[in-house]
Amino acid sequence: MATTASRKLAVILHADVVGSTTLVQKDETLAHARFQAAFQRLANATEAYGGIAHEIRGDALVAEFSRASDAVCAALAFQIENTDHNQNLADNIRPDLRVGISLGEVVIADGTITGAGVVLAQRLEQLAEPGGVVVQGSVSETVPVRLPFAFESLGEHTVKGFDQPVRVFVAKLKPGEPVPAPESHATAVLQKDLPDDGSGRPMLELPDKPSIAVLPFTNMSGDPEHEYFSDGITEDIITELSRYRELFVIAGNSTFRFKQKDVDIGEIAHQLGVQYIVEGSVRRSRNQVRITAQLVDALSGSEVWADRYDRDLDDIFVVQDEVVAAIVGALPSRVRLAELERADRRPMDLRAYDLAQRAWQLMYQWTKAGIETATELAERALEIDPKNGSAHAVLVGVELLNWRRCWRGSPAETLESALTHGRSAVELDETEYTGHWYLSEAYLFRLKDLEQAKVHAERAVKLCPNASGPLAWMGLINACSGEHQAGIEFCNKALRLDPFAPDYLQYLAGCVHFNA
Repeated sequence: MATTASRKLAVILHADVVGSTTLVQKDETLAHARFQAAFQRLANATEAYGGIAHEIRGDALVAEFSRASDAVCAALAFQIENTDHNQNLADNIRPDLRVGISLGEVVIADGTITGAGVVLAQRLEQLAEPGGVVVQGSVSETVPVRLPFAFESLGEHTVKGFDQPVRVFVAKLKPGEPVPAPESHATAVLQKDLPDDGSGRPMLELPDKPSIAVLPFTNMSGDPEHEYFSDGITEDIITELSRYRELFVIAGNSTFRFKQKDVDIGEIAHQLGVQYIVEGSVRRSRNQVRITAQLVDALSGSEVWADRYDRDLDDIFVVQDEVVAAIVGALPSRVRLAELERADRRPMDLRAYDLAQRAWQLMYQWTKAGIETATELAERALEIDPKNGSAHAVLVGVELLNWRRCWRGSPAETLESALTHGRSAVELDETEYTGHWYLSEAYLFRLKDLEQAKVHAERAVKLCPNASGPLAWMGLINACSGEHQAGIEFCNKALRLDPFAPDYLQYLAGCVHFNA
């Protein structure tokens, strides 16, 4: 029978005995008995903090946790207990353990756990002192600041089997502080249990406000090179609709899943959990643009509104605003147009606009080649129009991704660049939510400034309350501030707005769960 293997993101703890060969040479039977006793104490600590002790491999143990804070708690609690136990032994068969903790993908099959996460934890453990705990940088970042831990940097290390350097930290208790006691793990989950719709996905209930999804507008220009332009129009309309608190607007990440697919509008509405669907097309020819759009009530199948707009390309922002206003006006809603907070759109250079749109499209491919080209395009856009806030926002996102993947330069310089571009983005347009969102990340990762990170995260959510990315990030900020229930609620909302959420959104939600 074929074995079913499961893959997932997990926090992995790897521990081994220091100098096991020497101890075995002194007294083989006693040494192995002491090893097993030490591993049992570690397994007990693992289970107490909600982890799973998967297996013992010779003189090593592998454990899995869903939260980074639990792994660090279990490791430090065990090391304290093991040190006390060894000090009371009359002989010199005293097994000291080293512990490494990583966050990565693992594969579980036939009771065995493997994968990059396990390998990295093993490599990190070899950097620890006897009785010490070493963690990956991403692990230290997900541990709540309220916990009594200190993380001392060991710098970047080249790790065998990994292409990029790994940031390494020693985890210790702050002087005079005890290890936090195990907490109940019967806590709130990220999403409520919902009835299944028969497809294996939860059935999404309609929100108590007008709910809408904007499908990717079809490129009718006859030129595949203009695909980015029609996609950009779609994203802009989604963004502008998302600014209305009285609406429930599905994220583009989920609606673009249906691009160029022959799926019934009623089925799309069912999968996304909305009542209204917007679809349309874009035709660009030289300096002219034609946009057609229609609003459909998916419950009744009736067309609520439809129109066509022929404009000069210079008026692209104007026509986008007209489409949004028409959609909002056609909805049986309590939307108040006057309450929308947004800066007046300034005259733009179409060449810079085009370059920035292409850069966004490439950045969201999440590839090194795409990031490099996106950087070039955004920088060219700024050469043409130095006040193009969108291009600065692209460069913040690019640098944050460069930092996460170790794709360019030193981490400190990369984050400093992200911080600089983030400040420029919000200075040029204080009401641009993406700039505030990315600047919040830069403040937290570069300056460890949780206060400013929260200020800009809150501003991003206020400006665009339907944007799933800032909501999930706000969830993480709240969790880092000790406001765990609020963090979970933000992530619940983000995942509902983006039913087919991408990996990074799931990762943020997972980090909130780790912190809770």
